[in-house]
Amino acid sequence: MTQTLGLIGSGMIGGTVARLAVAAGIDVVLSNSRGPESLADLVAELGEHASAATPAEAARAGDLVVATIPLHAYDRLPAADLAGKTVIDTMNYYPDRDGDLPELSGGTLTSTALVQRHLAGAHVVKAFNNIDFHRLLTLARPAGAPDRSALPVAGDDEGAKAQVARLLDALGYDAVDVGTIADSWRVQPGTPVYVQPYFPAQLPEGLDLEESLRWFVDTPGVPVPADQVRKLADQAVSSASC
Repeated sequence: MTQTLGLIGSGMIGGTVARLAVAAGIDVVLSNSRGPESLADLVAELGEHASAATPAEAARAGDLVVATIPLHAYDRLPAADLAGKTVIDTMNYYPDRDGDLPELSGGTLTSTALVQRHLAGAHVVKAFNNIDFHRLLTLARPAGAPDRSALPVAGDDEGAKAQVARLLDALGYDAVDVGTIADSWRVQPGTPVYVQPYFPAQLPEGLDLEESLRWFVDTPGVPVPADQVRKLADQAVSSASC
């Protein structure tokens, strides 16, 4: 079982994973590109199970490490410090934000394959990329709960996927193995299992920004069980953008 979770990136998804981990009794070492001091408020909120560090320190400290930064910055992940580790890749390719990455826009690689190539000594597993941060927090349920949701995982190393599945279980989710890194396009943005099944609500018209944010937080998500996640992943159709 994971005793310490390292996080490289502590934004919406990273912060939520950290909250779930602390609630499960797991120590977290948070990091970001701005330095440990910028995480003081989050560490204080999370309590004694949380600390802040540099990305390299978080990488070395974690029994398992979550990489949750904008994809265009993937090559800043500390490869040497992550060698031998299981690394959870939460990142998605958004061309408007990340720019044109030809291997991804041309379909040569999946985004997780790009990350794995950079982290050649690590075992990369795709997870946490297909659900928004608020539903990730609010849909978590204990094992055996009738309304427990599942999240897909993809990776080349079976042991690493099993380690990630155990973490998901501790955080409140079942895991659905959707295949290898080459198969991880099945859970990318725009596929049937991406975000909408967990949050199918449509934003009402005429809301200002503050009202839209309140609606986003107040509108409950929908549980998505393992069999539905598998079915949706199987329905995905490959496109040129991975």
